[in-house]
This record gives sequence, C-alpha cells and structure tokens, in this order.
Amino acid sequence: MTTRSKPNGAPVAEIGLLIYPDCQLSAIYGMTDLFRIAGEWADRRAIRVSHWQASDEAVTCTWDSHPDLPHRLSHAIAPPSLVMPERMQPFPVAAAWLRGQHAEGTVLGSVCAGAFVLAETGLMNGRRATTHWAFAEQFARRFPDIDVADDRMVLDDGDIVTAGGILAWTDLGLTLVERFLGPATMLATARFLLIDPPRSSQRPFAAFIPRFDHGDEAIRRAQHHFHAHFTEALQQADLHAVAGLTERTFLRRFTAATGHRPNAYIQQVRIAKARESLERTLDPVDRIAWDVGYSDPAAFRKIFQKLVGTAPATYRKRFGIAAADG
Repeated sequence: MTTRSKPNGAPVAEIGLLIYPDCQLSAIYGMTDLFRIAGEWADRRAIRVSHWQASDEAVTCTWDSHPDLPHRLSHAIAPPSLVMPERMQPFPVAAAWLRGQHAEGTVLGSVCAGAFVLAETGLMNGRRATTHWAFAEQFARRFPDIDVADDRMVLDDGDIVTAGGILAWTDLGLTLVERFLGPATMLATARFLLIDPPRSSQRPFAAFIPRFDHGDEAIRRAQHHFHAHFTEALQQADLHAVAGLTERTFLRRFTAATGHRPNAYIQQVRIAKARESLERTLDPVDRIAWDVGYSDPAAFRKIFQKLVGTAPATYRKRFGIAAADG
C-alpha cells in the first residue's frame, strides 16, 4: 500500500466510542480502523480514538490511540446494538456520562439502535433523529418527543448526529473524516476500503412491514381486503364498508392501527410489490406499473421515487437479478 506520510502532529479531534452491553463490537473496531486509515492518507494529521466501557457504576476509558494526551472528546458515539430494541437494557450510567460530555461541548452521536441509548439522555427531545428503518416505529413509541426521520442515513443536527442502518457507522465515520480531514482524505479512505462515500437515504433499503397485531379486528379485515385486491381501483367507501364502520371512524381507526392513512397504505402495498418485481424479474417498468395497479406509468414513477428515493430503473440496476448476476 502506498500512502502519504504518517501523521505525527497533534490530533485534530478525539472521538470516543461507547461500549455498552450487547453493542456491536465490530462497529467499535471498524470505526477505529477507519479513522486510523484516514490518518494514513492525511497530511500529518490524525483523529484520536478512545474506547469507553460502560458498567453499572461508571464509564471508563479502556483503550486510547494517543494515551499520553489528556482527554477532550469532540464526539462521543453510541454504536449499534446486537439485540433488538425491546431487549435492550436501560443504560442510566451511560446516559449520564453522555449528558456530562455534551455539557462540556462534546457532539453526541449514535448508529442504528444506538439511538435508543442516546435518547435516554433526554437531549434529543424536540429534535430530529434517525435510526434503523425497522426500529423507527418502536423508537417513536418509546420516545414520543423525538421527531424520527427514518428515511435519513445520517442526520447532522449540529451538537447531535445520528446514523441509520446497522452498518451506517461507515457513513458516519466518513462524514467525520470529511469534517476533520477534508473531502480528499474522505474519498481516499472510501476508495481504499472499497466502500461508498456517505449515503443520504435509507429509503432504497427500507421494506414496508404492515402491522396486523394491533388488535382492531375491523381494521384487520380492511387490511386483508387491501392485500387481496391491491391491483384494483379501491375506493375508501368500499373499505369502510368491509370494516363495517362509518367513513370518519374508519379513517381514524385505520390510521391509529396501521400508522398510515388508507391511500398511503395502498401505495405502500403496491410499491412493495413493484420492488419485488424489479428485483426478481426483467419485466418492463410500464408492465410492472400496470400489474401493481397503476394505469399511468408516469404516476407510478413519481410515487416510486417519493417512497423509495430513487427511480424504478435505478432501483433495478442496484438490487435486481441482473445486478446480482453481474
């Protein structure tokens, strides 16, 4: 490997990585390596990395790339969890440590379910944050004062920065490399690691997962009707008749049970089917649009772009069988 001269000046920043029970250690070590590699490509500059272990009593430093210097964290980051959010323990000691760091001017960050740890600080109330798209609904229920932007891959809110997917530590890491070492070093690091530069959206990866366990039998009947007849021109009057409810009551209960208004729900169902066809077949896009219930291909493309964040042809190129074969 040919690199620039190794960094030997004072670190331009110190990034503290929080180790809590059941966190993803590969993210801890992966970010550590990413920042070290970035330093190899920088001109006499380095990012200092320290590891901080959370216990029931305290948070202590267990590893430091520059152990002879006093600590001054620019960022403190909670990595992803390896367990699902409902099994994550409360972390009051870690939350208190994060609050203390924030009070001293440290920017707080999280990746994926690490947002649940960060949210315990209370510092994100009234703010926007992102987490893994599959955890967004549970995150919103547990922390209703936080505005969940689950379509974002990295959301930088100044003193708090959150990243979405479980491997979004690469996006967050490269974002910080660009901030401290510049875009040229960020791109050199990404090229060396064979990873994409920071991505902006989770939407191409997110799947529509309908809820049927909400306990509202009337709404469940309407959902089943949706899924059985999604290619048809469904009218809301037909649906509240299936549910046996008045239109106003149906709309209120459907939205409360599913998290979507009826028209938005049917769009999600149709676009999910379209994504499956784009991934698994070579059928023309216009044919797929017709098969999932859109008589106007232009309207289909517009809705697909809105919900998925990319055009159908681009989505197929990235996720389709031809891409996999190539």
